[in-house]
Amino acid sequence: MNVDRIVVAVAGSFILVSLLLAHYHSEMWLWFTAFVGANLFQSALTGFCPMAMILKKLGIKSGCAF
Repeated sequence: MNVDRIVVAVAGSFILVSLLLAHYHSEMWLWFTAFVGANLFQSALTGFCPMAMILKKLGIKSGCAF
């Protein structure tokens, strides 16, 4: 897996988990869902993604997986 795919997988997992927590625990977890969505949106506009920077420092390869 490359950095881009891991970022999308982690973001999707965060969203699904926070939706489950909002349903079963507290609706306040929807703020976390909104934060993840806003971060994805700003990343698409600016190209700055903190998660991608962390993964690159950990040695995960960026670019195409082919």
